[in-house]
Amino acid sequence: MSSKPDASRPRAADTKKVHIADTQMTRHNWYKHVNWLNVAFIIGVPISGCIQAFWVPLQLKTAIWAVIYYFFTGLGITAGYHRLWAHCSYSATLPMRIWLALVGGGAVEGSIRWWARDHRAHHRYTDTDKDPYSVRKGLLYSHLGWMVMKQNPKRIGRTDITDLNEDPVVVWQHRNYIKVVLGMGLIFPMLVAGLGWGDWYGGFVYAGILRIFFVQQATFCVNSLAHWLGDQPFDDRNSPRDHIITALVTLGEGYHNFHHEFPSDYRNAIEWHQYDPTKWTIWTCKQLGLAYDLKQFRSNEIEKGRVQQLQKKIDQKRAKLDWGTPLDQLPVMEWDDYVEQTKNGRGLISIAGVVHDVTDFIKDHPGGKAMIKSGLGKDATAMFNGGVYYHSNGAHNLLSTMRVGVIRGGGEVEIWKRAQKENSEYVRDETGQRIIRAGQQVTKMPEPIPTADAA
Repeated sequence: MSSKPDASRPRAADTKKVHIADTQMTRHNWYKHVNWLNVAFIIGVPISGCIQAFWVPLQLKTAIWAVIYYFFTGLGITAGYHRLWAHCSYSATLPMRIWLALVGGGAVEGSIRWWARDHRAHHRYTDTDKDPYSVRKGLLYSHLGWMVMKQNPKRIGRTDITDLNEDPVVVWQHRNYIKVVLGMGLIFPMLVAGLGWGDWYGGFVYAGILRIFFVQQATFCVNSLAHWLGDQPFDDRNSPRDHIITALVTLGEGYHNFHHEFPSDYRNAIEWHQYDPTKWTIWTCKQLGLAYDLKQFRSNEIEKGRVQQLQKKIDQKRAKLDWGTPLDQLPVMEWDDYVEQTKNGRGLISIAGVVHDVTDFIKDHPGGKAMIKSGLGKDATAMFNGGVYYHSNGAHNLLSTMRVGVIRGGGEVEIWKRAQKENSEYVRDETGQRIIRAGQQVTKMPEPIPTADAA
C-alpha cells in the first residue's frame, strides 16, 4: 500500500517561491518590482548632488579635478573591470591591478566580481533572455532599467568566474566593496579638493557625487547606445554597433561591433584615427612596465570578418535587384519556333543561345530602331559582342531582364548545363542566386566575334 502524504509537511511546490520579477507588474504591486536600494544610489544620490550644487559654487580647480578623476574612475571600469578582468585581454602588475580596483570602485558600479560576471553573461547570451541587460527589452531597460528593476538572478546566464575568485585583488575588493566605494567614491575626491585648495564641500559634490553620476551614465551607454546607434561592419546577427559618438562618451568603448566579435582584443578601435583612450592607456602602461601580454586578434581574421559582412550586405542588396529569370527556369525553344514567333511580329532576339523579348525596347534602343531590328529572328551574338557594337556591361545587365527562353542546343546553354552538373562553374550567394560579376552575363563573350549572320 502506498503511504499517505504527511499533512504536516508542505508540498514540494509550496517550497518554491516565485521571484517577483517573474510576476506581472500591476499598479498595485509595481513598488515590489523596484530595486529601491539601486534607485537610491543611482537616481537619488545624483539628484541630491544637483540640489546641493545650487548652494555650492564650482571652483575652477575643483572642476579640473572632477574631470581628471572622472577619467581615472572611467578607466578603472573600461581598462580594469572590462578589458582586464571581464575579458582578460591583457595582464597587469599588482600595483596596476590595485589601482584599477580602487578607482574602478570609485565609479560605484558594483564590485569587479559582480560586474565581470554579468558582463561575461552579456557576451555569452547577447540579446537573449539570459542577457542581464539585453537591448531587446528596450533601450531604457538596457541603459538603466535592469538595475532599478529587480531581476531574477536565476534567469541570468551562467558564466565561469574561477579566475576572478582566484585573484586576491578581486576577492579583497569584493569583500570590502562598501569601504572602497565610500573611500574612493566620495572621501578621496573630497580630500584632494579640501587639502589641496580648501574646497571640501565642492570636492564632495562635484568631484564626488556628480562625477559618479556622469561616469555611471557613460558606462551605461555601452549597454544601451552601443547596441542601438551605428554600423555593424563585422556581424549583424546581434545588436552591437560601432559609432564615434558612443566612443566619445564611453572612453573608447563605442566600437562595440568589433568588440563583440573579438572580445579578447585589448583594443576596441583598431584604426589609428579612432578614439580609444582606454587602448592608449593600456599601451602606455605596457611601455612603463605596468601591463604586459596585450592580446590582439590576428589581422587576417579581422579582415575576413569584415569581408564576410560586406559580402553579406552585398548579397542582401543583390537579392532586391532584378537579374532576370534564371536560365534554369526559362522554357526551351526550338530554333524554328524562335524564327516563327519573330515573323509573327514578336520582337525576339537570340544572343549566346538565350532568347530575349525586346519588343518594348526597340523604340528606346540607343543605336536606333534599324540596328536592333536587323538582329530579330537571328543569332545576334556576334553583332551584340563587337560585330556591330561592343555593348557595355550595363547593356548586358539590362538585356538579362528581357529573357524569355533558351535555344535548344545553344552554345551558352550547353556550357550552363555542364556547370550545373559539375556544380563548379558558377558562384552563388547565400540565397542560392547566381552571382553575376561585372562583365560575366551569359550574353557577354570574352572576345568580339569577327563575323556575324545578322545582316
